[in-house]
Amino acid sequence: MGLEKEKMETSVIMDEEEFNRSIEPILGKKPPVYSEVPDRDPKDINAHLKVGFEDIIAEPISTHSFDKVWIGSHAVFELVKYIFYRILTTFLAIPMAFIAGIVFGILSCIHIWVVMPVIQGCMMTLPSIHVIWTSLMDIFIGPLFFSKGRCLSSINVKTVQN
Repeated sequence: MGLEKEKMETSVIMDEEEFNRSIEPILGKKPPVYSEVPDRDPKDINAHLKVGFEDIIAEPISTHSFDKVWIGSHAVFELVKYIFYRILTTFLAIPMAFIAGIVFGILSCIHIWVVMPVIQGCMMTLPSIHVIWTSLMDIFIGPLFFSKGRCLSSINVKTVQN
């Protein structure tokens, strides 16, 4: 932990053969990050169950035609699928997105310029309407039901058992 006054020299000692192989890195190769999937059928018992591309879509191995009809038809199928996807995207998805954008734009415009001002106007006039409604109830409806209650209060109903 003290002060060292002496300088030490460092050096790397390499063999001649190791120095001549300068193309490869000196450090060891990295181990694989992922381990290989274990072979679940090491004795190839289920070889008849393994299905490949040639078994389903392409030309069978037993028959070889000159023009490779199966492989060509598969290539044409993939090409047609890609082209139709692009055509359908261009003619259906893009116009549909454009129409949906216009519809949502119109709805947001109606919401901003029609619905919200009507709601704000109702909220602003609500206290006045409340005062008017209360005075209408006190002037017309209150006395009507008060007099009706006084008239009906004089009626007595008695039940008699036979």
